[in-house]
Amino acid sequence: MKLATPALVTLACAGLGACVDARNPDPSFGQAFNQHVASQIADPDARYVGDPAPGTNGDRVGLAQERYRTGKVIKPVPATASKVGVVSMGASNSE
Repeated sequence: MKLATPALVTLACAGLGACVDARNPDPSFGQAFNQHVASQIADPDARYVGDPAPGTNGDRVGLAQERYRTGKVIKPVPATASKVGVVSMGASNSE
């Protein structure tokens, strides 16, 4: 009986595997994966409306490049939970 139990389990798993039709998957199979891949690809022909396009202020870019070249880069301030989106829950004056 000890040898028959693993053989029965193996036979049952093989039988259940026959229920799967690998040739004709669901038409939406892989749709989520493909959408995630597409959302992570930048549009090489992106067109921006407005003048100037975002991030193209030449004076600011020039200053940033000069700071980088001279090693005087402005360090960003780290965002913490106490600084981002703080809503005061103090006492109100409503009566």
